[in-house]
Amino acid sequence: MHAPLESLHVAVLMGGISSEREVSLDSGAMCADALEGQVAKVSRVDAGHDLAQVLGELKPDVVFNALHGAWGEDGCVQGILETLEIPYTHSGVMASALAMDKHRTKAVLQQAGITVPGGGLFDRNEVASRHVMPPPYVAKPNRDGSSVGVHIVKEGDAPVAEIGTEQERHGRHILVEPFIPGKELAVAVLGEAEGPRALTVTEITSTRGFYDYEAKYTAGGSVHILPAPLPQHVFDKALRMAEAAHAALDCRGVSRSDFRYDDVNDVLVLLEVNTQPGMTPTSLAPEQAAHAGMDYRSLVRWLVEDASCRR
Repeated sequence: MHAPLESLHVAVLMGGISSEREVSLDSGAMCADALEGQVAKVSRVDAGHDLAQVLGELKPDVVFNALHGAWGEDGCVQGILETLEIPYTHSGVMASALAMDKHRTKAVLQQAGITVPGGGLFDRNEVASRHVMPPPYVAKPNRDGSSVGVHIVKEGDAPVAEIGTEQERHGRHILVEPFIPGKELAVAVLGEAEGPRALTVTEITSTRGFYDYEAKYTAGGSVHILPAPLPQHVFDKALRMAEAAHAALDCRGVSRSDFRYDDVNDVLVLLEVNTQPGMTPTSLAPEQAAHAGMDYRSLVRWLVEDASCRR
């Protein structure tokens, strides 16, 4: 039987060393604030390369992982926590590493019968110099989130030379997929004991024309419509696909699946799965939880309880 939440010392990991550091600092601060008064002690940890040493000294009962991007979300920090034998929120090593690799994730989801975009991995310099598929297409880093380094190439556009200059930041290979017109959708899933439970579907519209980093994390940069105004069969299909993706990748805690819905051809495509969705004021997962009757403090509490059950 796990210890009651009120007796736990929870370390909240935030910041980190990825390109999504600032988002993580916001997420982590909010999560730590929400835990104050719900647990015995909250330690706020700006995670760096000395993380194992810091946690060894703090000796928390549970870690709330509010890191985003490389290192914190790709299985590395999860491996540290497994070694230290500290239970932690969100997905484990394998699911985290797999979901961070969009190309490999697509292969797993496709095997599970989930519709994903076509395309593939290409050498960055090749994509910068010629069209590797007929436009319109999307070129994006294979292992980054928050729409960092994403380029949309429209019909009539020249290849994006800038892509060739981003190797040091985003790696040698870049994922290129056909651009799917239509609606941007998202579904958050809670990994409950009875099985994954999708909360609702959100439609995202951006004042910037594209749901990029600024649109995601700037107040007023995007509009979230929930529940999304969709035909019922599409709404239900998005929920089931998100639950199936959560299960196929063996996610834990909360995940978020991102979709495009071509409403002209009635085609729903799952783009990627985020194993550690943002927890900022403009984030999708907390909004969906609230819509389902779980306020922010309750969602954070649930994640810690879910983690502590694995002690």
